Amino acid sequence: MGGSYKVIDMTNWKRALHCQIFRNSIEPSYCVTFELDITNFLVKIRPKEYSFTMALIFAVSKCANDIEEFRYRFVDGQIVLFDRIDTAFTYLDKDTELFKVVNVEMQDTLESYVAVATQKAINQKEYFTELLK
Repeated sequence: MGGSYKVIDMTNWKRALHCQIFRNSIEPSYCVTFELDITNFLVKIRPKEYSFTMALIFAVSKCANDIEEFRYRFVDGQIVLFDRIDTAFTYLDKDTELFKVVNVEMQDTLESYVAVATQKAINQKEYFTELLK
């Protein structure tokens, strides 16, 4: 899931009530939709011939990891705050035309993430590695 984490003391935590409301949800989540001008993003990734998808996964994950509230999780019935959250994405296997879920540890730079994620997506033979554990 990510790096190390610390357990949150629910006694005086400002989000305790909200946490209790969502605690029993199967997968507490929310979605956001908005228009975004990606011109500068494309100017940065095109000359390096980075995969748009891999670069975007890194950029969004980097932003999300910078927001503390996005790194909270339930672990063994406790609320914990991870120091980072790693990535998971679907990748279409062109030979079988089936997708696979690829889990990639978050990297410090766009360059290293694109390289690691691309290699892992191409080389991974299993379709659902993390879900079968």
